[in-house]
Amino acid sequence: MKILLINGSPHHNGTTFRALSEVAKTLNTQGLETEIITVGDKPVYGCTACKGCATTGKCVKKDDIANTIIEKIQEADGLIIGSPVYYASINGTLKCLLDRVFYAKKSFAGKPAAAVSVARRAGTTATIDIINKYFMISNMPIVSSQYWNMVHGSNGEQAEEDKEGLQTMRTLGLNMAWLVKCIKAGKDAGIDKPELEPPVRTNFVR
Repeated sequence: MKILLINGSPHHNGTTFRALSEVAKTLNTQGLETEIITVGDKPVYGCTACKGCATTGKCVKKDDIANTIIEKIQEADGLIIGSPVYYASINGTLKCLLDRVFYAKKSFAGKPAAAVSVARRAGTTATIDIINKYFMISNMPIVSSQYWNMVHGSNGEQAEEDKEGLQTMRTLGLNMAWLVKCIKAGKDAGIDKPELEPPVRTNFVR
C-alpha cells in the first residue's frame, strides 16, 4: 500500500518537507510505501471553470501537473497534503493545483486524507481548514492526530525544536496507516465503500 504526500511549499527541504518526512518515516515503519512530491516551485495555472474536464475527468490546461497529481492520487491508498502558511491561508500554487485536481476528478471517495500546515507562528488552523474542505466535499475520510496537524518553524532546522509538532506528525502517520489497513481488511472481507446516490443540487437563486 502507498501513501502520497504533496509538499505545497516551494522549498524542497523546508519546514513543510520536514513535517511530511516525519509522517512518511512513520508510515514506512508500518510497512507502507510513501512518495513526497513538491509542487510549490512549479508554474501552475489556476482553474478557469472552463468545464473542459467534465467529459474526460482530466484538466485541459497545458502545464499537465494537475493530471499527473490526479493519477497519483488515484493510485495511492491515502493522501496527505502539506502547505506553508501564506497570509493565514494555503500556498497560492497549491490552491491553484487543488482547485483543478478536485474540480476535474471526483472519484477520490473513500480514500483517507489529511492536511498538514506549517508556519513561523500563526494561521495554521485556518490553512488546515481550507485543505480539509477539498476532502469533505469529496467523500474522503479525514485522518486526525493528537493535536492539530501542524509544525512550527521558519525552516527545517527550527522545526526540529518543535518536539510536539513532530510527535503529532508521527501520530498522524500511525493513524493513517491504521485506517488504510482497516479499509483494505474490509475490502478483503467483502465490505465495499457505500454506493452513493446521484448528486442533487439545489440552487437558491432561480
